[in-house]
Amino acid sequence: MENAFFPRLDSVDEDISDIWPAPAPVTLDLAIILPTFNESGNLAPLVERIDRAIGTAAAWEVIIVDDDSKDGTANEARALALTDSRVRVIQRIGRRGLSSAVIEGFCATAAPFVAVMDADHQHDPALLPGMLAALKSGEAEICVASRFAEGASTAEWAAPEREKLSTYANALARKMTGVSLTDPMSGYFMLPAATARALVPRLSAIGFKILLDLLATSETAMKVKEFPLNFAARREGESKLDRAILFDFLAGLYDKTFGKVIPTRFALFGTVGALGVVVHFMVLTSLLFLFDRAFTLAQSAAVLVAMSFNFWLNNWLTYRDKRLTGWGELLRGWLGFIATCAIGGFANVAIATFLEGQGVFWVLAALAGIVVGSVWNYALSSRFVWGRF
Repeated sequence: MENAFFPRLDSVDEDISDIWPAPAPVTLDLAIILPTFNESGNLAPLVERIDRAIGTAAAWEVIIVDDDSKDGTANEARALALTDSRVRVIQRIGRRGLSSAVIEGFCATAAPFVAVMDADHQHDPALLPGMLAALKSGEAEICVASRFAEGASTAEWAAPEREKLSTYANALARKMTGVSLTDPMSGYFMLPAATARALVPRLSAIGFKILLDLLATSETAMKVKEFPLNFAARREGESKLDRAILFDFLAGLYDKTFGKVIPTRFALFGTVGALGVVVHFMVLTSLLFLFDRAFTLAQSAAVLVAMSFNFWLNNWLTYRDKRLTGWGELLRGWLGFIATCAIGGFANVAIATFLEGQGVFWVLAALAGIVVGSVWNYALSSRFVWGRF
């Protein structure tokens, strides 16, 4: 029915469309994923550099994936987003790690192409347009900024030790995976978003070298184009990487090879435990040599030293992406680790004693107790010391 109070519906639609016209379609070519940890002072200058580098050549957005930085990086990213709609932020609580941050960025954008780069200004945004053009033309399936390709430079890096580690790691990566790149350890690359998301379910998401994970996971060799990179010094702040980077890289290789048989983190935890046994006997032998007939005291001291060593090494290596820092966190973590290991030790003795009493050969009974105790320690410490499995 149509009257003065109830006009025809189609006329209402026409009137509304006049007032609120349909939004113009928005195009988006590229998402640039920036994994961050304490990079608040670097964000605004980097967004400006990206804007100057790309200009109007492509429609882009920046996705800042922050691991709950204490310096307010996420808040700085939100402040930038208030004045620039191309900036987005994901603040992760209770989750850490560059690889997993990049994966969340892959899954958070509708852009057909994704780039990954550091937020510390060591990676030059001027390479982005050329990378995007190479992917759009079909010249490459993945583009990599290389520190070691012809025409590249690391003169401003001023970190010869890290450069040497990268060289060794690159050689090992090529030998282990067959990836023909001058810099398979690069943290600056670009690929189609659909390709990245297709690989995500099979990625190990361990450590800092997501490019190597992508290349090793792909069932077919990807067509690669390298771009020489002038690797610059950090603009501000300290590097998130340390001497554990090579160990972290080896853990990634282990995960791709054996991770489905024995979980990588448990394998690392067990390796640290084996080293702890060596430390235990070294301390025990030394104390018995110094204090004859003081076995109980020497054994107690050896246990405490070995547990402390295991806690330190697990915090530095096994749980590097969840590392406890500061005296308060470290003390609480150490006490929690001692408590969980005490429970694991009790389980070890109980299982071994029971099996030996059932007629199982004492060596096998002892090994069974060690395995049960190790699994128990791993499960409890993962949950209650480093926060989650």
